[in-house]
Amino acid sequence: MQHKFLSLLALLALSLASCKDGDDTERPDLVIPTTYNAASFSTNTTAQAGVISRFAALVAEAKKGRANGTVVSAATLTQLFGVGDPSVKSQTTAYYSALLEGNGQWFGELGKASGNAYTPGAPTGQGGTYGGYLFDENGLEIEQLIEKGLFSAALYNHALSLTSGTMTTATADQILTIVGGNPTFPNSDDAAKHAQPDKYLLNYAARRDKNDGTGLYTQLKNNFIKLQAALNAGADYNPERDAAIADIRLLLEKVNAATIINYCHSVISTLSATSPTDAQKAAALHAYGECVGFMQGWRTVSSKKITDAQIDEILTLLNAPVGGAPESYLFVTDALNQLPKLQQVIAKLKNLYGFSDQEIEDFKKNWVKEQGR
Repeated sequence: MQHKFLSLLALLALSLASCKDGDDTERPDLVIPTTYNAASFSTNTTAQAGVISRFAALVAEAKKGRANGTVVSAATLTQLFGVGDPSVKSQTTAYYSALLEGNGQWFGELGKASGNAYTPGAPTGQGGTYGGYLFDENGLEIEQLIEKGLFSAALYNHALSLTSGTMTTATADQILTIVGGNPTFPNSDDAAKHAQPDKYLLNYAARRDKNDGTGLYTQLKNNFIKLQAALNAGADYNPERDAAIADIRLLLEKVNAATIINYCHSVISTLSATSPTDAQKAAALHAYGECVGFMQGWRTVSSKKITDAQIDEILTLLNAPVGGAPESYLFVTDALNQLPKLQQVIAKLKNLYGFSDQEIEDFKKNWVKEQGR
């Protein structure tokens, strides 16, 4: 009897040992390096580099309208938007493409405004140049709706599409490229100091980062390195992969919000001064236009924290309501009554993204310039 009991104990021990050595084996922690591996970066990102090149050409064409007397063709903008494989248009949300193209849309509005002159006030004519920038008749800088809006409506939207299918080690490279980053992570947009400066959303992440090891840019860098490591490690590390992707998405959205806050601060500071010059008013309308562009581009983008309804509320506060005529000029002609709306925008974004009072204060600065990096 005792012999049988001991045999049963032995079988039980063997069974437990077998389980421990099988499916229940403890998985090692993901090893995350301190740098991003750039070995195949250029090879992996050919398509994204093409999109960025075509995007840059579109923006450069739109910016020609800043020069007094220079006419920009809406047909040329439309052609540049749709050229190439993949084209910028093919990566853009349907909502934003419809705003850019067609009769009476933004490419057309920029074309009609170019070659003329503008003075802020109730809408007359087709708009024109003012203080070195090109505005439509409502005081809205269409160039910023094209450039800053497409940061999210096209470039970020393309990054999202890369996460929806089978992901490989090349995917991290592609996402990093399309949002304006590179494996050197310089935390700077200064081309004079860095061979590969940050661009687009990563450029603005650098501007909002104090370089103290905890900022938005640093967090993005760490999560891109983590994402690459998880993809290299295989399917067992899909939880780490998915966590890194989720963090990158939210961090890029926070960069966008922090930059809107920065420009709201700038507009308030400039237009609340006593007797601002025309150059200062134009610069304020330019900064305001960036706010509208940065906000509009996120509308209908999937996988975001902010809702379209919240975006609509903010655009209304910005005097650029969805589906309605903007009244951007009022921030210049009626600053006393209009500027408090920008404080409301700051408060809404602060609450939505959980920014601290200190962060809101820090967002006033371009830290790349402040620190000379």
